[in-house]
Amino acid sequence: MSTQQNNTDKFQAIISHAKEYGFVFQSSEIYDGLSAVYDYGPYGAELKKNIKDYWWKSMTQLHENIVGIDAAIFMHPTTWKASGHIDNFSDPMIDNKDSKKRYRVDHLIEAHADTLPADAAKALLDAMDSLLAAEDFAGLKQLIETNKIVCSVSGTANWTDVRQFNLMFKTEFGAVAAEPGDDNHVYLRPETAQGIFVNFLNVQKTARMKVPFGIAQVGKAFRNEIVARQFIFRMREFEQMEMQFFVRPGTEGEWYQYWKDARLKWHLGLGIDAAKYRYHDHIKLAHYAKEACDIEFEFPIGFKEVEGIHSRSDFDLMQHQTYSRKKQQYFDNDVDPTTGKPYGNYVPYVIETSIGLDRMFLLILSNAYTEEDLSTPEKQDSRVVLKIPAKLAPVKLAVLPLLKKDGLPEIARELMNECKGAFKCFYEEKDAIGKRYRRQDAIGTPFCVTIDHQTKEDGTVTIRHRDSMQQERVPMNSIKAMVLNAIH
Repeated sequence: MSTQQNNTDKFQAIISHAKEYGFVFQSSEIYDGLSAVYDYGPYGAELKKNIKDYWWKSMTQLHENIVGIDAAIFMHPTTWKASGHIDNFSDPMIDNKDSKKRYRVDHLIEAHADTLPADAAKALLDAMDSLLAAEDFAGLKQLIETNKIVCSVSGTANWTDVRQFNLMFKTEFGAVAAEPGDDNHVYLRPETAQGIFVNFLNVQKTARMKVPFGIAQVGKAFRNEIVARQFIFRMREFEQMEMQFFVRPGTEGEWYQYWKDARLKWHLGLGIDAAKYRYHDHIKLAHYAKEACDIEFEFPIGFKEVEGIHSRSDFDLMQHQTYSRKKQQYFDNDVDPTTGKPYGNYVPYVIETSIGLDRMFLLILSNAYTEEDLSTPEKQDSRVVLKIPAKLAPVKLAVLPLLKKDGLPEIARELMNECKGAFKCFYEEKDAIGKRYRRQDAIGTPFCVTIDHQTKEDGTVTIRHRDSMQQERVPMNSIKAMVLNAIH
C-alpha cells in the first residue's frame, strides 16, 4: 500500500475516532448535517478550551506588554471597506456547466495534484502559484483544461471562465426593515484582527500600554468557503487566536523575525517533533503585507498551514484613520539616538500572529493518534491511544475503583473530590479494569488511578501512565501533586 493511501486511511481513522469518542460531530447531523460546519463534543470542547487557555496564557500572562480583548462579531460596515475586504477578499472561482457545481480554483487544482506523482504535482502547483500571483484567470482556466481536470460530480471538463467571488457573509442589521434606498447590511467578520485595530487607541490608553505592545484575541470568524473540505481543516465557521503587535516604524523587520521564531518555539514547547514543522514564506503577498510566512505542520493530508506571521506595515491603522477621520497616532516619548529628540507622533506598524484554533485542534489529534500492536506469542492485542500532551488532555485523571463494593467506591470518591477542583477528572466503576483503561487511552487521559483492597490497608493506589502503560504503587495523597506537576 502506498504512503499516500496509508495517510488517507489514517486521516479517515482520525475522523471516525473523533466522532466515536465525542470530540467532533457533524453539525445538525440528524437533519443530514450542514456542509463544512461542525460541533465539538464533550471531549472536543475540553480539548479546544485547553488549547485556547494555553495560547492565552502564553500571550497575555507570560508577556507583560500584551493584553487581551473580546471584540464583537458585528462591526460597522465601513470597517470592511477600510480593511480592503469588500474590494479584495475574493477568491478565483470556476463553475462546471454540467453539474452547476462551483469550485475554488486553487482547491480544484490542488485536489487533482493529490492524484499525481510528486514531481508532476509540484510542477502543476508551481504553475498554479505563478498564475495566481499574476491574477491570470485565462491562464488558470487553460491550466485546468490542459491537465484535463474534471468535475467530481459530472465527470466533465465543461468549465466557465474563472472569476472572483467575495467570501464574506452578509446579513441585515436591526429589527425594522430598511426603507427603500437605506443600506442596513452588515457582515459576519471574516477575521478577528479588525476588532483589534479599531480598538487600538482604546486599549493603549486604558491599559496604559507603551509601544511595542500587543493586543490578543480569541474569537469566531466566518468565511463563505465554496469548497470546504478536509474535515475541520477548512470550515465556514471557525475560531482564530490572533495577536497584533504594535511597533515603532523601522523596527518591524526585527520584530517580524522575533515573532516568527517565538511562535514556532510555542508549538515545539508541546513536545511535538520539530521535523513535522516547516516555514513557508509567501511569494504573493496580501495587499497589506511587507513580509509574511506560514508555519506548516505535516498532517496525514500533507504539510498544511496552521499559523501565519505577517508584517502588516501601518496599512490597517492608516486605513481606519482615513475612513473614520480619527487619528490613530501614538506619541512616543523615547529619545531617538540619531536626533536626540523624542520620536513623537507616528502610526505604529503591526506584526500579526494568527493561528487557527480548529486547525491547532486537528494538529493535536493528528499528532496524538496512535495505533499500537501489543500482541504477544500468547495473545493478540492492540490499542488506539491519543498521546495528547498532558497539559492539553481533555481529562487529566481517571479514578477507577477496582470493584463496586467493599468500600472502594467511597475511597475513590474521596480522591475524586480532592482533585476535581484542580483539574478535570473522570470517575467510572463499570466493566473490567482493562476495558476502562482502553477507553481512557482512546480519549487521551494521561493518568489512571486504581483503588483496590490494598488501598484500604496502606493508603496506596496504582497509577497507570498512558503512553508507556507502566504502573506504579504510590501513596494516594501524592496523586494530586503528581498530576499537577505533569500538566504545568
